[in-house]
Amino acid sequence: MTTNKIAVITGASQGIGKAIALGLAEDGYQTILIARSHDKLLAVAEEITQINPALKPELFALDILQGENIKNVIQQIQEKYQGIDVFINNAGVWLTGSLGVEKEKIENLLATNFIAPYLFIDEVSPFMKQQGAGYIINISSRSGKIGFAGSGLYSASKFALNGLSESLYKELAPFGIKVTNICPSWVNTEMAQEANSPLNPEDMIQPQDIVTSLRYLLNLSAPTAVKELLIECTKTTA
Repeated sequence: MTTNKIAVITGASQGIGKAIALGLAEDGYQTILIARSHDKLLAVAEEITQINPALKPELFALDILQGENIKNVIQQIQEKYQGIDVFINNAGVWLTGSLGVEKEKIENLLATNFIAPYLFIDEVSPFMKQQGAGYIINISSRSGKIGFAGSGLYSASKFALNGLSESLYKELAPFGIKVTNICPSWVNTEMAQEANSPLNPEDMIQPQDIVTSLRYLLNLSAPTAVKELLIECTKTTA
């Protein structure tokens, strides 16, 4: 069992999740990385080992749409490390459209952006309650605060995550567990390209800005809590 703080990151193979994994490794966290692609996770792990050879990240390549996978992984982590200090729900997908979208695509969107985060929290929170501390951070979106034409379904999935986060922020506080919802606008990632961002990459929020924001949250004193962090681009589009 490591004496370092334990951080679990979903969607850790690229984009914001990868940046967070590297940043927390720099800060001395034992990182546990979850994503679909084992090969991409291995590449991130190699970068982490170069940053901090003493901390070998643990990898779980799994389909988060399978609820039983989530339960098994969290139990394995808890049994090995006897605690989870920080859990970051970052995995997510983009879907264009508001109406006229196939039911299967809608179900996949909601399963990834809302149901899987819910299941992870449902499994992690009892262990955090036992230890009397913990931090759950949900990487949501500005689209979970403001709806836009052509992205109604994506916004709906993030509105749902925001609502859950706000409720849990109040519900879990008596147990010493913090919950924060990070809602960035356009971030320079693969997802922004897929969603056809109207901004140039240099005008977007950078993944490292999310890492900086995360460090701010994790370094606040125990009695201090932040319910939500809304991060805007200086060149706003709406």
